[in-house]
Amino acid sequence: MPESHRLFSVYGVELEYMVVDAESLDVCPVADRLLCDSQGQPTGEVCRDGIDWSNELVAHVVELKTAQPAPTLAGLADRFQTEVGEINRRLAPLNARLMPGGMHPWMDPAEETVLWPHAYGAVYSAFDKIFGCQGHGWSNLQSVHLNLPFHGSEEFGRLHAAIRLLLPLLPGLTASSPVVEDEVTGLMDNRLEYYRLNSRAIPEVAGRVIPEAVFTPDDYAREILQPLYAAIAPHDPDGVLQHEWLNARGAIARFERGAIEIRVMDVQECPLADLSICAAVVAVLRELVAETHAPLSAQMALPIDPLQSVFLESIRNAERTVVWHEDYLQLLGISESSCTLQQVWDTLIGRAVARGELDRAQQQTLEVLIAEGPLARRICRGLRDRRDPSPEALAELYEFLCDCLAQGTLFQIGA
Repeated sequence: MPESHRLFSVYGVELEYMVVDAESLDVCPVADRLLCDSQGQPTGEVCRDGIDWSNELVAHVVELKTAQPAPTLAGLADRFQTEVGEINRRLAPLNARLMPGGMHPWMDPAEETVLWPHAYGAVYSAFDKIFGCQGHGWSNLQSVHLNLPFHGSEEFGRLHAAIRLLLPLLPGLTASSPVVEDEVTGLMDNRLEYYRLNSRAIPEVAGRVIPEAVFTPDDYAREILQPLYAAIAPHDPDGVLQHEWLNARGAIARFERGAIEIRVMDVQECPLADLSICAAVVAVLRELVAETHAPLSAQMALPIDPLQSVFLESIRNAERTVVWHEDYLQLLGISESSCTLQQVWDTLIGRAVARGELDRAQQQTLEVLIAEGPLARRICRGLRDRRDPSPEALAELYEFLCDCLAQGTLFQIGA
C-alpha cells in the first residue's frame, strides 16, 4: 500500500489455508505443484484476477491475497470463495484439497514439515537455521492478515493506538485452533500460543505480541525495529532477515507500504466468516480513531500490561474471557466494570450495525459468531468437549470443515 492512501480508504487481506490429502486429510506438501507459471515451473506467486495465490514458509500452505489494495471489503468474500473453488479444482487431480482453521489438528511437524524450496528459499532457510522451523510455531499456523493504510505520522499514531486496544479482543471472535496433535488442549487459540513463543530464542522478534506504546515512525524505528535488527544481526550475518516483516508482533508497521498489518486472527471456516470479521474490525477501529468514546491521549496512555493480560486470557478462553480492567472497557465505550469478550463484541458489533457499517451478510455471520462462539468453541462442541477425541471423530469434523470451505458456508452446531 503506497503512502498516499489515507485511513480506511483501502484494504489488503490475506488468507492462509492448508493443503491436505483429500482422503486422509494429512498435510500434503504439494503447493509447488499448484503454484506454477505458464511453463509449469514452481513460482512464488500466481497472478489471478484480483486475488493472487502465493507460497508460505512450508509446502502445504497456500496464501490467497488481494493483488492490489481494495477500496472496499464488500464483495471480497465472494471473490476469495471463487479462488478457493479454483484451487480445489486444480488440487483434485493430486488427490488434495484445502482445509481451513488456524492449525492442522493432528500434524506432527517434526516428521511432516517440508519447507518451501523455491522462491524465497534463502529467507526460509535463514529462519530455519536460527529458530528451527520443524515445529508447530512455524509450520502449523494459518492466519488472516488485514492491512490498513495510514498517511503520515499523525495517521500512523492514531491507527496504531486503536489497533493496540483491539488486539486482545480478537481471539474472542477469531480463535479456531483448539486441537493440537489429536488433543483438545484446553486453549481455544493454540495458534497464538505457539506464535507468541516461536521466536523466544530472540525475544525482540515478537516482543510481548501486543506492540509497545509508540506512536510515531521515528519512535517505532528506535524502540522496536532497531533493537530487533541488532538482536538478529549476529545470527543473520548476510542481512537476509533485516526487514520490517521480521517483526512478529500481533500488528506490525509496514512503512514501505504505508500500512499496519494485523496478524492475530486465526483463519476461519470460509471467506465469508473471515471477511465479516475484517469488516467488524474496521468498524471498531473507525470508532476508536474518531475518538467517539475516549480521546487519543487516553488511548495512547494505556500500557501493555492490562492489554497483554486480556490477550493471554483470551488465548485460553476466547469469548468467555472476563475483562476486569474498567479503564480499558471505558476506552471501548463500555460502562460496565467487567464483562466477557462475548459481551464486548456484542456491544461493539451492535454499534457498528446501528451505524450501518455492516451489510446484511456480514451482520448475519457475526450474529452466529456471537451466539455460538468462535470456530474453536464450535469445534469443541462438535467433539463433545472431549480432551482426547477419537481419530475418527476428528477426521469427520475436519472433513466437514473442508466442505464448509469448499461451499462457502458457516459451521453451525448450536449454542
